Amino acid sequence: MGLKAGIVGLPNVGKSTLFNAITNSHVEAANYPFATINPNVGSVFVKDKRVDNLSKMFNPKRTIYTTFEFYDIAGLVKGASKGEGLGNQFLSKIRETDAIIEVVRCFTNSDIVHVENSVDPIRDIGTINLELIFSDLDTVQNRLAKVENKAKISKDKEAIVETNVLTKLKEHLNKEKSARSLQLTEEESKIVKNYNLLTIKPIIYVANVSDEDLQNIDSCENYLKVRDFAAKEHAQCIPICCEIESELSSYSPQEKEEFLASIGAKESGLDSLVQSAYKLLNLSTFFTVGADEVRARTFINGMLAPDCAGIIHTDFKKGFIRAEVYSYNDIMVYKTEQALKDAGKLRIEGKDYVAKDGDIFFFRFNV
Repeated sequence: MGLKAGIVGLPNVGKSTLFNAITNSHVEAANYPFATINPNVGSVFVKDKRVDNLSKMFNPKRTIYTTFEFYDIAGLVKGASKGEGLGNQFLSKIRETDAIIEVVRCFTNSDIVHVENSVDPIRDIGTINLELIFSDLDTVQNRLAKVENKAKISKDKEAIVETNVLTKLKEHLNKEKSARSLQLTEEESKIVKNYNLLTIKPIIYVANVSDEDLQNIDSCENYLKVRDFAAKEHAQCIPICCEIESELSSYSPQEKEEFLASIGAKESGLDSLVQSAYKLLNLSTFFTVGADEVRARTFINGMLAPDCAGIIHTDFKKGFIRAEVYSYNDIMVYKTEQALKDAGKLRIEGKDYVAKDGDIFFFRFNV
């Protein structure tokens, strides 16, 4: 599954610095607005110790992690939905992503320009979110203009239903509320999905704090403001020092571990961000193992075994017969597949089996 997240925010809040850290790449991170014009795209391996442990156990020819694709999108400014700054050049790119990561500046530094000449995270969030809402409002109004007459003149049932949904959306957006906060029926949700609205995408707020504040995060007033705002939206907020993360990206695994231990952290902010993105998108991981390859694969929670087989290849789903399944936790205890069989821990599952995080599959199929 190709997963994409768009990194957005005002100019000079740390988006490109965060992107550099995520992908260990070297895109421009300059101290002036619109340093990013075309979106930078990079993939990051989703670190999972289970993959490492399985690789040690099976000693395959290759080990493959799941990946997450990140888009670093040019800084938004007030009026972006109407073409201010770089306008719709980058708003269209956000539509291609599965989730939004909104970077909010929570640090003060007189050497780094702020487009509003002061640091106010809630004001900045309001600016970004309002521009996304305005953009969605344009999308909804344009679509409404196309289907409204059809609903009135021809009394087309589908057009009537769609008009009602669009009208509901328009009224909600006009109140400066995001589409994700609007309660929709299952049927309405299916219709709205076709519009690919910006504000219906799940969102994570990244509070970019200073290194000093990161070590005493509960005393960082700006972070607490963003955290409380996110809580009201039922969204996640993650404190990150983008400068530290960028530096950490060049460290060896041992150096990184030692540094994190020195500041009392169990994992980096980036690892936390990726894991939060998985949780936000309702994702889990299954594995396929063998002498040739140990591989992690991403699936949506609730998927059945044939759907997971289809992630590997469409023929696997079409010709699905059964799945041989055991759990990662069990193989760590019993060490070999033969021992799992002897203990009755290797199961045969059919088409109705709901995949679980940590499942190890061997699919039987016939096409």
